[in-house]
Amino acid sequence: MEGKKYILILSLALFSCCVLGQNNKSIYNAYTSGNMTKWKVAMDSIDAIKQKNNKEVLDLINYQYGYIGWCIGSNKNDKAEKYLKKATDNLKKLEEKKYNESMLFAYRAAFVGFEIGLAKYKAPFIGMNSLKYAKKSVSINASNLLGYMQLGNIYFYMPKMFGGSKSLALEHYSKALKLMESSNDYKINNWNYLNLLVTIINAHVELNQYEEAKKYCIKTLTNEPGFDWVKDNLYPEILKKIENE
Repeated sequence: MEGKKYILILSLALFSCCVLGQNNKSIYNAYTSGNMTKWKVAMDSIDAIKQKNNKEVLDLINYQYGYIGWCIGSNKNDKAEKYLKKATDNLKKLEEKKYNESMLFAYRAAFVGFEIGLAKYKAPFIGMNSLKYAKKSVSINASNLLGYMQLGNIYFYMPKMFGGSKSLALEHYSKALKLMESSNDYKINNWNYLNLLVTIINAHVELNQYEEAKKYCIKTLTNEPGFDWVKDNLYPEILKKIENE
């Protein structure tokens, strides 16, 4: 799997203190091995369960969120559109119940990013909604990890002339990481944690901060030695960049 596809799993938007779609071993193993077919099977099996409580629906949105980002990064736009509709329908169900509104605003921010990823002409018309939703998310809950992740993604990909800043993005990513690492529970079998680390690695690479990127590669592999993409591709690429400096 190409590096940009891993990064785009979340970066197109792709975590709260209550629920993170975490501790699903099938999803976690699919992510670390880069096997998105297995991810889809696990996700669809959860979707097929008729009676789901609010937390389970929010977990499902998290898995759909990751899958949509991967589909866009892999140019599988038809699948991305299909699952974006599913995820949006699930989001609306929780919005009607006013369940965990901070998280719902964070996913809204992400879904705007997905819409733009699928149709870039929409950016001038809906792009600022993503920033509005992300800011609303953290204003409701200052500990919402996904809200800070979305803020990071927005500033990372926003053009400089409109206020984009990779340094500011990294600040938001770092805040999300600090919140996530405040509890070991967030790091156990949680694909979101590994993806956040990969996102931070990518940010440091874009800023030509290769030693910092190396540090986070080591941190990632210490937490999950079997993370194939980092072990076999990303880390060796960063070591080469350091050698060539």
